Amino acid sequence: MQKRNATVAVIGAGDFIGSEIAKKFASEGFTIFAGRRNGGKLEPLVQEIEAAGGEIHARSLDARKEEEIVAFLNDADKHAPLEVCIFNIGANVNFPILETTERVFRKVWEMACYSGFLAGREAARLMVPRGKGNIFFTGATASLRGGSGYAAFASAKFGLRAVALKALGNSGLDAAKLFARAQDADVKARLIENTQSAVERGAFGSPTFFVGDEMFFGKEQLREVEELISGSAI
Repeated sequence: MQKRNATVAVIGAGDFIGSEIAKKFASEGFTIFAGRRNGGKLEPLVQEIEAAGGEIHARSLDARKEEEIVAFLNDADKHAPLEVCIFNIGANVNFPILETTERVFRKVWEMACYSGFLAGREAARLMVPRGKGNIFFTGATASLRGGSGYAAFASAKFGLRAVALKALGNSGLDAAKLFARAQDADVKARLIENTQSAVERGAFGSPTFFVGDEMFFGKEQLREVEELISGSAI
């Protein structure tokens, strides 16, 4: 593994997508700064990355608190230039609208939208002066349409999408054009084609992964997918 003079901050390094992202960047030589509400739960990730020869700094992080986000990203940047910031906090809860309390709605917005704004803004403060860097917000279907029972989650994801749109616009990219392109008929036709192909192969939900003809369903299967690809599966 060739060591890079660069850090990757993973905000919301959960057991599935967040951890897999961290491991992938660590395997490419980046130093990982991983944060989640309960930092103790990051220990298995720390052990796995370090056993593979990677470097990771893990800590408890409440991304809704501005001072914690600022300190977390500044520490990453002081260690080595912050090259990638990934916001991966989930708040996917289902409540009928009449059972959605003020507290639930506000907390979901804080986690899925407000904390994403803080993370994106502070990462940009560090990256813009250098003229380089990458900021990613993991998304959800809810950022485009809200399903029944997901009023709080969908509104937060819509809001985060708007933050991303504004960030794209400020970067000089045509954000409206990029998002509009995703709605074009040929793009949707390709999506339908890929979906039909997946159904024909036996997929029955999302996320589903295929390695050759072998199918894996669910985020919890990502470890098995990785092992099969790397040839380490027993």
